[in-house]
Amino acid sequence: MSLRTGLAQINTTVGDFAGNTAKIKEMYRRAKEAKLDLLIFPELCICGYPPEDLLLKKHFLAENKKAIEQLAKDCPDITIMAGFAEPNDGGCFNSLAILANGKITKVYRKALLPNYGVFDEKRYFHSGTEPVVIKIKNLSVVCTICEDIWDLNWLKEFLAGVTEKNLIVNISASPFHAGKINENLDVLETCAKMFNCPLAYCNIIGGQDELVFDGRSMFIDSQGRLAACAKAFEEDLLIADIEANGQIKSDRAETKTDENEEIYKALVLGTKDYLAKNGFKKAIVGLSGGIDSSLTAAIAVDAIGKENVIGVTMPTKFNSAETISDAEKSAKNLGIEFHSIPIEPLLQGFNQELGEVSGWNEKGLAFENLQARIRGVILMSLSNQFGYIVLTTGNKSETAVGYSTLYGDTAGGFAVIKDVPKTIVYKLSEYVNKLHGREVIPQSVITRIPSAELRHNQKDSDALPEYDILDRILKAYIEEEKSLPQIIKQGFDAETVMKVIRMVDRNEYKRRLCPPGVKITPKAFGRDRRMPITNRYNQQIRQ
Repeated sequence: MSLRTGLAQINTTVGDFAGNTAKIKEMYRRAKEAKLDLLIFPELCICGYPPEDLLLKKHFLAENKKAIEQLAKDCPDITIMAGFAEPNDGGCFNSLAILANGKITKVYRKALLPNYGVFDEKRYFHSGTEPVVIKIKNLSVVCTICEDIWDLNWLKEFLAGVTEKNLIVNISASPFHAGKINENLDVLETCAKMFNCPLAYCNIIGGQDELVFDGRSMFIDSQGRLAACAKAFEEDLLIADIEANGQIKSDRAETKTDENEEIYKALVLGTKDYLAKNGFKKAIVGLSGGIDSSLTAAIAVDAIGKENVIGVTMPTKFNSAETISDAEKSAKNLGIEFHSIPIEPLLQGFNQELGEVSGWNEKGLAFENLQARIRGVILMSLSNQFGYIVLTTGNKSETAVGYSTLYGDTAGGFAVIKDVPKTIVYKLSEYVNKLHGREVIPQSVITRIPSAELRHNQKDSDALPEYDILDRILKAYIEEEKSLPQIIKQGFDAETVMKVIRMVDRNEYKRRLCPPGVKITPKAFGRDRRMPITNRYNQQIRQ
């Protein structure tokens, strides 16, 4: 006897009870047509994930409960598992409701609450204490939620009293970062082998503020082999027949993506959902003729369509003819609306007025940054007038070391590539051209020596190490939490490492004032890495 099971990965929006339940009902309709016995939805799919401090509002929790109860009445013909926030004694549980015959028949409460990285679940939830097992067609189905299966030694003890396991269900809201699919597979395959039973993993998809969820729900057989995988970064209903002997039958193969492809899809989906879920129809991008702004514009076009993206170039005497031309060429290749607003007259006007203040001159950093701030004012003024959202174009390497101008190139509503290291920017730009089968981002943009063009003959390498070196140091310091001596031992020049660390540490204040952006690395600024602004801890080389 087989259990016909569906994993319904849907794109939820936090707080949109009507929209989220409508998506669930549509999947239920499809599940009935497919004659499913069990239909599984992701973690907290009723309210969206992560709801954060909305969980502290009693009326929010009450609407959550009302929505899941109504869903049970509206979908009586299939056993459903769905995640919701369950009110309890002034707090709540992160729960999985089992819906059958028009009512909630059982509730499993997440026991292992993550409190690291992007997760703050101990701030909001009580821990569950009891396993829940249900019988469907004489098969024993064990309920778990996300983190519950990430500590398998704990899970083994937790399920010690459960003697019969024909299927472990894990509903999840696991945020994406590059390479995360391999981590998920390791955990799921090890879990299935440990308990010698198949596993059904249902993950959410979509963008929510800085986070993006990739879906890729999976069935793993009792031998720990991947039997079927849902689509990446798309809503999907993955169906399989689970046999009593632990075998899984499905006509769906694994969805394969390389790292550049999955990062690009994450950036597109994260941008698309941030704009759509927050009511923005159009976006404006400052096109400098450089690689960062060109990539940002390309992502925006793939996210919301070329008719909804506006490019603006704002040259001064410091911009070369080549970059001015490449800005226009990028816009033409993308097919977007394009405007050129030279700011040299504005720059000279500002300079003249500021010259009335003793000590002001046009030879220092303040004058360079003035150009960026004038551009920021223009973009934000157009945003204000027409309701466009400004997409900033700074990458993670620049954001890390503060190579940006407050209220200048950091001015905007969403920072598309703020978690993308510069070396990955180059790879993604090549990928865009490969994806579209033509030169979307001009080759001259990709091969040009990077420059902010705020003074004559300026190069990024005047202030920073070469990006291939910088990005490796940043990864070691930020993502791997290595100390100064540990990084130097990797073969980097000591003075260079100290310089980079000082730049990262002293620019925390600047990062706090930047807009949100899509997380694609294991440790993003803001969501993952939370350092004090006021901080006198200085690392030294110690003998």
